[in-house]
Amino acid sequence: MKKVVAIGELLIDFVPQQKGCRLDEVTHFERVAGGAPANVAAAVARLGGQAAMVSQVGEDAFGTHILHVLRDNGVDTSYVFRTGRANTGLAFVSLDATGNREFSFFRNPSADLFLEESQIVPGMFDGCAALHFCSVDLVDWPVRAAHRRAIALAQQAGALVSFDPNVRLPLWERPEDCQAAIRAFLPEADLVKLSDDELAFVTGCTDEREAASLLFRGRCRMLLVTKGAAGSAVYTPHAEAFADPVPVPVVDTTGAGDSFIGSFLYQLTRDGVRADGLEALSREQLASYLQFSAYYASLTVQKKGAVMATLDELQRVLPG
Repeated sequence: MKKVVAIGELLIDFVPQQKGCRLDEVTHFERVAGGAPANVAAAVARLGGQAAMVSQVGEDAFGTHILHVLRDNGVDTSYVFRTGRANTGLAFVSLDATGNREFSFFRNPSADLFLEESQIVPGMFDGCAALHFCSVDLVDWPVRAAHRRAIALAQQAGALVSFDPNVRLPLWERPEDCQAAIRAFLPEADLVKLSDDELAFVTGCTDEREAASLLFRGRCRMLLVTKGAAGSAVYTPHAEAFADPVPVPVVDTTGAGDSFIGSFLYQLTRDGVRADGLEALSREQLASYLQFSAYYASLTVQKKGAVMATLDELQRVLPG
């Protein structure tokens, strides 16, 4: 089984010990290693796949903690660099009564933003089935050029390119800057994952099928849409499928989307599905993938922080 490589931010999430209050009302936080790309890599590894992380942390205790957590989860950290130019990024989070979040980021700058294009080398993509990235590190820092090089090298290696914009507007001076950066990278992706509340912002379309058709004019051959309590959907140029939500008590939605796309990439990699094979997948196969990922994400939201389940834990709750 080939590996999934994720590139992007590594940071510490400080998740609240209280729920149902604003961020300025939280008095106690718990430290959790985070960063959406890292969560995706951890999901793949916890399910039994191979995963590697490309990023940079500071020469501080938080960076050391993140490295330990990634390794404990089975993620290859050979290409996670350390720098003294900035500290590891931090994110403070509050949770409302339904588990939804408010963020306050401390990363002006953070260590990941100084990841250089020259640090991205072809060997990172030996045996790579998929490269996954998000939009948090597409800001105007050296790390954006590092993403460009990683995508180019992954494509040269024959890897599928997966993009989950994971919109975080507080990190941008203006919403239109975030939108422009996302749209500049969309043409590089074979697979795009969006939440329903990101659909119009990213694509300009409020209808999922219209958004899919727009994306399919370019390189993209699969659109995944997660819709929380409304379930999930997947579209290719020749098929579409849907999955109902899994009714579970929601403690924290942190990492829900990451666990969904991580488990979806695990399945594609497990089955040897390449970029040029995405549109050949049947409706039945797509529906099976969706159900697998819906149940996997349901395990994540029942825990505080982005804690990824193992394959054994998932198999205990999967129907059939």
